[in-house]
Amino acid sequence: MSKLRKQHMAIEWHDIVNTESDIPAKNASLQEKASLVGRVGLMMLSVGTAAWRVRASMNKISRALGITCNADIGLLSIEYTCISGSETYTNAISINTTGVNTDKLNELEHFADGFADRAEKYSVQQFHMILDKFQDMKGNYKALSLGLASALACCAFTFLLGGGIIEMICAFFGAGIGNFVRKKLLERHITLFANVAAGVASACCTYVIFIKLAELLMGVSAIHQAGYICSMLFVIPGFPLITGGMDLAKLDLRSGLERITYALLIIIVATLTGWLCATLFHFYPQDFEAYELDPLLRTVFIMITSFCGVYGFSLMFNSTKKMAATAGLIGMCANTLRLELIDLAGVHVGLAAFIGALSAGLLASAIHHWIGYPRITLTVPSIVIMVPGMFMYKGVYYIVINDITTGEMWLTKAVLIVTALPLGLIFARILTDKNFRKSS
Repeated sequence: MSKLRKQHMAIEWHDIVNTESDIPAKNASLQEKASLVGRVGLMMLSVGTAAWRVRASMNKISRALGITCNADIGLLSIEYTCISGSETYTNAISINTTGVNTDKLNELEHFADGFADRAEKYSVQQFHMILDKFQDMKGNYKALSLGLASALACCAFTFLLGGGIIEMICAFFGAGIGNFVRKKLLERHITLFANVAAGVASACCTYVIFIKLAELLMGVSAIHQAGYICSMLFVIPGFPLITGGMDLAKLDLRSGLERITYALLIIIVATLTGWLCATLFHFYPQDFEAYELDPLLRTVFIMITSFCGVYGFSLMFNSTKKMAATAGLIGMCANTLRLELIDLAGVHVGLAAFIGALSAGLLASAIHHWIGYPRITLTVPSIVIMVPGMFMYKGVYYIVINDITTGEMWLTKAVLIVTALPLGLIFARILTDKNFRKSS
């Protein structure tokens, strides 16, 4: 077998700079300054943040170095030009894949914020050595821990969607094993379509095994098969869907469209894999079995499961436990408000999603100065639980079996909610951040 050759060649950043020089970065050559600007931008891009945040970090570095930078940013690549007087330096750089890492995002944000204070003290080589440490940061959690985080999130999600204890238990094991399998494949650098399909198939098959055992050993009704959809919801790409919408709002059309396309690819592969598994095992997306709960007790359970769901998803984004708990508290308030508006006030699901996301954005803006986390590390995880993964699956399922009318109904609901979520965060940011509010 021939040796694997990487399609995206690694950039040797230390070869670009004079490693022997101790000249402060502010006095370095334009090429060396541009290497810092580009590397910071590329690392910001790799952690899954929106293009306008990538550009903002590149601008902070550029201003501190006394140069001007213009950048065109996509999902995986950046083309940028640095200008100093009559000199210009243009570069095109890219990464091989994308993901979400809120802990590294937080560290990079702090690095960019404090860069100006060190630009006249540290050399370009010293800055690259600092960035090397960020580059080498390992994930906070192993595959088993991420499987448990996914299990917790999808178990909570199941209750919020109307499932009972049987569906919650089966979804817990299904999602846990599914995300564990996907993480193991990601560690081996298996390509996107394969790791998504394998993760979803593992989750669905695990759910089937557990529900069939429950039917055989405990006489559980077949109606509990409806929860198999919940076991695969860990794969729904809420982060790129929401950041893509935010990029569109800032007219970063290239990045916004690329992110949404990336999210759609995952959704299509995941839903078609789920449909195939359902067809093989003769499972159908039925309604959950109805059960009665005291209204006050129901609200308490909604708050608990909303917190658990957001906490689990935040851990999957590599948030620290403190960051995940903070996002969980915000999500608990925002999602409980959303669901109560729908159930008690009869508010349309799209409007309720907008209000829920708006409240999450306002809460994060109110506290982020005290806790020191970038808002996006709190806001997006706190509303990912509102992304209508079940609606997306049902829409694709019914279209595949030629029930176009029903499929269109579910997909329309999904589109309305997915559109409303970033809009809520956008308007929260407009209200609380003058830099975001203005076109500049």
